[in-house]
Amino acid sequence: MRKDASNHSSRRDFVKQSSLIAGGLIAAPLFSKANYFSGADDVIKVALIGCGGRGTGAAMQALLTKQNVKLVAMADAFSDRLERCYKSLTADSKSGDKTVKDRVDVPAERRFVGFDGYLKAIPLADVVILATPPGFRPIHFEEAVKQNKHIFMEKPVATDPAGVQKVLAAAEQAKAKKLNVVVGLQRHYQNSYRELFKKKNLIGDITSAQAWWNNDGVWVNKRQPGQTEMEYQMRNWYYFVWLCGDHIAEQHIHNIDVINWFKGGYPVKAQGMGGRQVRKGKEYGEIFDHHYVEFHYADGSILNSQCRHIPGTMSKVDELLVGTKGIIQTGAANIVSSKGKVLYQYDTKLENNPYQTEHDELFAAIAKGEYKFADAENGAKSTMTSILGRMATYTGQVIEWDKAINSGIDLHPKQYDFAATPPVLPDADGFYPVATPGVTKYGF
Repeated sequence: MRKDASNHSSRRDFVKQSSLIAGGLIAAPLFSKANYFSGADDVIKVALIGCGGRGTGAAMQALLTKQNVKLVAMADAFSDRLERCYKSLTADSKSGDKTVKDRVDVPAERRFVGFDGYLKAIPLADVVILATPPGFRPIHFEEAVKQNKHIFMEKPVATDPAGVQKVLAAAEQAKAKKLNVVVGLQRHYQNSYRELFKKKNLIGDITSAQAWWNNDGVWVNKRQPGQTEMEYQMRNWYYFVWLCGDHIAEQHIHNIDVINWFKGGYPVKAQGMGGRQVRKGKEYGEIFDHHYVEFHYADGSILNSQCRHIPGTMSKVDELLVGTKGIIQTGAANIVSSKGKVLYQYDTKLENNPYQTEHDELFAAIAKGEYKFADAENGAKSTMTSILGRMATYTGQVIEWDKAINSGIDLHPKQYDFAATPPVLPDADGFYPVATPGVTKYGF
């Protein structure tokens, strides 16, 4: 590299070179004079794939970072969703908050609509935000890595074992190319969790854990006249397993991932129970409204995991780790000894917004030419943990990790098109098949 590279090498050079250098260490700078985004040509171009609520939020957070970030392309299956996102990002602030509209440069010719929009948007960017319904994450992640892009992708990163394997394979490629990858498991970027993790040895060996995501549930988009079956499922994606993964994967993964993180590993098997007590209407597709799972780790410890979407019941989103010497209560942000003495209390006045921090740190690393983030493998394995739990509750059987992840189960349609047949269809009365414990089987 030339001596004056920091002054004259372009951002394009950095992106190109970063894709050619393999085998380095995490957090190691790629170049010694590595601030490639300090001059007039320092723009970091971003493409947003998936323009729903979470995609809009993620794009906003990327554009609020300190670096010279510009949104240059957008893609979504639906034009109305894309235009609503664009309008939100280019709006004037009504509350005095900082606006990002000056950082949005997405003319009509760079707004791509349809299932293949991502193929047109990704080449235009240095960083890609992947925020579609999670069923599409594996093919979008695979393409972004193929095109040597740094990536922020939302969780979960797949909805079936075949998708998890695809993400794991692409994650290896991303590491080899030194592409920064951040996954939206934002507790890893939250100050209190980071401090608790540093001090986790205060509780000795972790022998058991509990995790909760219990609340009323989420939105429903009702069927509209003229919709094809594929469009309806895409609009109401939360209630179809091939798109969402069920709420044990789409939301409860946050809590499950925390336990995996603190344990430093993933379960070897799971068994559980679940069903749908109140969400029985056809608009709720095929997912359960409650799951309760025992996840067994190799050292004999057990995670008791529960998630519920039932209005009027106890609401709780939290994690608890029990050790030989005490407990970690993440919600209370403290560590307590077995005798009840508070060993550590995080000062919650120092808490950050982890949704913003994950973008701040990602774009700072890219601007400095650092390879610092490789979240995809953990994202895939925590996704697989949640899928393992779903398979246990759907069948009522003990499901082993190795058999499940290597099962090849692929829930996705053969063709992505609004006229194509989705992988699950309603009966004559409009109701979808729902898993039945003791009857549903996976054939392995």
